[in-house]
Amino acid sequence: VQLQASGGGLVQAGGSLRLSCTASGNILKISSTAWYRQTPGKERELVAIVSNNDGTKYADSVKGRFTISRDDAKRMVSLQMNDLKPEDIGIYYCNAGGLNRSWRSFTSWGQGTQVTVSS
Repeated sequence: VQLQASGGGLVQAGGSLRLSCTASGNILKISSTAWYRQTPGKERELVAIVSNNDGTKYADSVKGRFTISRDDAKRMVSLQMNDLKPEDIGIYYCNAGGLNRSWRSFTSWGQGTQVTVSS
């Protein structure tokens, strides 16, 4: 399973960006999709997740500003990021988990996309 992410870039504080990630390959069912971010010296942290079992969850730091959405028909997950702040800077990775056509579970990561916010 391959994940292709896009949409990062440079934006001023208070601005918006939209990240997208499309899954392809041997997929029977996607159970969860998420966005993580990583900054130098820190562990990769969960930003937002939407899963079949647990619904939608956000990191406290992005609640009210970020919105994750999933389009199962297109096998796409998006992250709308509004009111961006310098602390949102990082490399954002999409993640998907589910079952392939052999009924085996998979977890895949996208290649990462850089988000930079200028103050």
